[in-house]
Amino acid sequence: MYNSTGTFYNCLSFFYPAIDYFLNGYKKKLIEAVNSSTPGKLLEIGIGNGSHLSLYSSHQIVAIDISEAMLHKAQRFKSEHTQLLLMNGENLLFPEASFDYVVICHVLAVTKDPEQLLKQIYKVLKPGGKLFILNHFTPGNWLRYIDWAFQPFSSLFHFRSSFHLTDIKELKRFSLHMQTELGKSSYFKLLIFCKP
Repeated sequence: MYNSTGTFYNCLSFFYPAIDYFLNGYKKKLIEAVNSSTPGKLLEIGIGNGSHLSLYSSHQIVAIDISEAMLHKAQRFKSEHTQLLLMNGENLLFPEASFDYVVICHVLAVTKDPEQLLKQIYKVLKPGGKLFILNHFTPGNWLRYIDWAFQPFSSLFHFRSSFHLTDIKELKRFSLHMQTELGKSSYFKLLIFCKP
């Protein structure tokens, strides 16, 4: 899955700016929340083309992705305070308690094993550190029928369309600090968790 997903996003990198344009407003909300935190060492998993990197104001950033093509595009947005690495978020090669903050933006529903990803995040996050999540989560309203209908085809695009926050067991290890509903009919959520 690591290689197949990496290959998929290598191919998608040419079209990614169109996807990024659609999600840009939500990403800005996420980074505003991150920037309101005390400067520290931040890991972003799934940096994509990195077009939002310049929005970070004061953190030391390590950004990873499984796609070489995405990282190549992210190079032009990189600052002296940013390090880009080819790495799988489900197998983080950092020591325990390395980061003050971890950011995952539209990654949780596209990773092969969300539970394993969160285990790895828990490992590298410092006690008292914050996890910022921006993702779609299937709401209880009419949008759940669209997610359900698209689910049989979603694996072709390497994501889960029907995706429920309550199903993610590893999040119970964290404490929820803030939840903000975003998008039409609250399709997206901005979540901030703290590691005890």
